[in-house]
Amino acid sequence: MRLTLRKVGFLPPALVAVIVLAASFARAQAPARFLGTITAINGTTLTVKTDAGETHQVEVPASTQIKRVEPGQKDLSSATTIQFSDLSSGDRVLVRIDPNSTGATPQAAMIVAIKQADVAAKQQQEREEWQRSGVGGLVKSVDTGSGVIVLTAGAGPTTKTVTVHTTTATVLKRYAPGSVRFDDAQPAPIDAIHLGDQLRARGQKSPDGAELTADAVVSGSFRNISGTVTSVDAANATLVVKDLATKKQVTVRVTHDAQMRRLPERMAQMLAARLKGGAAGGQQGRWNGGAQASGATTGSPNSGSEQQPGNGGGIGRGQWTGQNGGGDPQQMLNRAPAIQLTDLQKGEAVMLVSTEGTSDLTAITLLAGVEPLLQAPASQNLLSNWSMGGGAGAEAADAQ
Repeated sequence: MRLTLRKVGFLPPALVAVIVLAASFARAQAPARFLGTITAINGTTLTVKTDAGETHQVEVPASTQIKRVEPGQKDLSSATTIQFSDLSSGDRVLVRIDPNSTGATPQAAMIVAIKQADVAAKQQQEREEWQRSGVGGLVKSVDTGSGVIVLTAGAGPTTKTVTVHTTTATVLKRYAPGSVRFDDAQPAPIDAIHLGDQLRARGQKSPDGAELTADAVVSGSFRNISGTVTSVDAANATLVVKDLATKKQVTVRVTHDAQMRRLPERMAQMLAARLKGGAAGGQQGRWNGGAQASGATTGSPNSGSEQQPGNGGGIGRGQWTGQNGGGDPQQMLNRAPAIQLTDLQKGEAVMLVSTEGTSDLTAITLLAGVEPLLQAPASQNLLSNWSMGGGAGAEAADAQ
């Protein structure tokens, strides 16, 4: 023992300094606070994944203050105190680290939480609000001086013009490059909006729906592609499409945010006729939806910050009712069965809206079973309007 103490006592001063500095550096690397989602709870330890993709573990002693706030709440004035046992994986949390904690795992001084169920309810509420009070289309003109944006909405015979009025109170956002999530949209001035952009506005509509005074606007520049599938790589979630316009091959990445549907043959024929202003086969009417393949999911396009591709790839059944080719083409697309990437076959025609780019793109909306639509010029704007048609979605609530 005496020898050991003597050896320790004679550590070179430079080495001692390095050890001290390393310990100080390690403590300095621990962030004072971080925001993210709980991914695991083990005893009194939380594992939190931040929005930047970093993973942190934090001890939660009995002295930690844990507050619950509602999505969108800006301060703690209405927060309620909850117990550690009330936290669950999937909850959003803002963790403040105790600066006096000295252990290998930092301790939390305070946790502000938003329950996952509250976030989902808030997103659904905002989604419905965008659908009820929103309008979407392609930008026809922008007057930055007056704050007036003119849109063309719909496709084929249902195309109409909508004038959007913005004010200094209007929240203007723009999709981030390479992202199709509303949550990733960033504040942007009105002069960032360009001719041909897709735009969704929410606010007070005029009685005839021709004008809207916006309280929120989200816009983005996207690319429309019609082409044939060259290959599908399900493992890497990509497909290669030969663009019929440019005759070039493009690689398209398909994330879980992408919406993918397949038109039943009869529905595609009738929709093409609708876009041309007539009817196919001497029949007129509206597609009544019908049963989807087992496991297929439905959802409003661009309805949130996330869209899930369907879990099944079968063709739904339905019937046409009504007269005069009734039915909004956008609503018809909403009723088409959802599919997965693996349901696509080499050589089949697809139409898609993607992020901007020349070779590597990210799909927003992809529609298969479109051979009849390729003969209808109005179909070029069909997906552009549809991908924005279901509402710009709900912001994921951040803990404040």
